[in-house]
Amino acid sequence: MDELMDKVELLKAVAHPARVKILGELSKGVKCVSDFSEFLGINQPNVSQHLAALRNRGIIDYYVDGRLRCYFLVDAFIPDLLEILEKKYDSPLPAPACCPVTRKGKYPGERKR
Repeated sequence: MDELMDKVELLKAVAHPARVKILGELSKGVKCVSDFSEFLGINQPNVSQHLAALRNRGIIDYYVDGRLRCYFLVDAFIPDLLEILEKKYDSPLPAPACCPVTRKGKYPGERKR
């Protein structure tokens, strides 16, 4: 159960368009704050807040190079998550045979009344 809750908390931390974009850029390699400001079109303090939230959750980390903070991915789950988010689906799943919308089939389980 703890592992499931960890994944839920990770998803909460990532659940912002700017953070998903940040993670997408970090999946390509190390980046500094100014790289994100230009790419996202938001100011540096806002970028820093998003980076702090991701870092506090252990998703990313940084090292200092002179005056620059260089960020990189730490959590191995993130590339898989990004791949799923980028995947395109042609159509929704078909309705089940017992669907009240299609009025076909019967519910396979036991009905409780």
